Amino acid sequence: MSKEQLATAIGGGLGMLVLILDAQTALSGAVEGMRLCIWTIIPALFPFFVVCNYMTGSLSPRFLRPLGKLCKIPAGEESLLLAGMLGGYPVGAQCIAKEVQAGGLSRQDAHRMLGFCSNAGPAFLFGIIGRQLGSVWLTLALWMIHLASAIAVSILLPGRRQKIAGVQKSVPRSSSNVMGASIQATAYVCGWVVLFRVIIAVVDRWALWLLEQPLRTLAVGLLELTNGCCALDAIAQPGARFVLCAALLGYGGVCVLMQTLSVTKDCGLGMYFPGKVLQGGISAILAFFAQFFLFSQNEQMGFQPILLVCVVTCLVTFWRIRKKGVEKSRSMLYTIGKSHLLGQEV
Repeated sequence: MSKEQLATAIGGGLGMLVLILDAQTALSGAVEGMRLCIWTIIPALFPFFVVCNYMTGSLSPRFLRPLGKLCKIPAGEESLLLAGMLGGYPVGAQCIAKEVQAGGLSRQDAHRMLGFCSNAGPAFLFGIIGRQLGSVWLTLALWMIHLASAIAVSILLPGRRQKIAGVQKSVPRSSSNVMGASIQATAYVCGWVVLFRVIIAVVDRWALWLLEQPLRTLAVGLLELTNGCCALDAIAQPGARFVLCAALLGYGGVCVLMQTLSVTKDCGLGMYFPGKVLQGGISAILAFFAQFFLFSQNEQMGFQPILLVCVVTCLVTFWRIRKKGVEKSRSMLYTIGKSHLLGQEV
């Protein structure tokens, strides 16, 4: 038995033990997760899955070509950038994987694009985050920071704008294929959301209550983005709430990571994880400076150790990518079969 199989067996056994000993907490967490999916996740994401699947492979708007060149996206695949910016997690990643399967994108290009072409969409931002911030203008500023950080990551990630020989251009997909892929992707997302809501409920009862509210919100957001963002109203200081929200949106959370792994399948995750770590740090830094223009002096977030952590995280991540290369970087966070976190076969 390999180490990964042993770790999976131990994790499954511990999970079964928790479900037996604390079934009521797990059940309440699952119910909250289902409620979150029905009232928030499905209405916000499913239409975007359908539209983006139709759009990808059949649309290459010329006005995106300068931005595509800046982000080093292969010519003719600029619609993937549009899906990644507007579709929401993990629509962009799913569209990239579909293009690889259809022969419209090389695996090398896909691995790099996964680092910045999957982001929180406007439906999530203005539908959920807007309620927590209480201002359309603050939500718009947060969205601009989110998009700017994604573009910054695309510039920082190594790679050139290329397309290998022999790659065929994909053709528009039929309605049945689009609907099936959209339903499948939505089911993957909802399944992971429910599972992580159970995990959060159990961890919250036995451990997270020991933390102060800002750290508790951060821990929940790092695990599952939607639950973390819904808990932002517990942070009294508007500036701190704004910066923390920007960091969580850029990073995406472990649950989004699992959702992305589900929709990318054989394509792997490529540079997704280092790209999201880098984007989360850049988003926090941009939001920290933006708050001086958006909030009054008594509402601003002062210089705190968390900002220094974001700066150091960005520097270390960028150094590791440049020095080691993403293909040599290994992670023990999660392994399924021959896929591991950075999308390389083992």
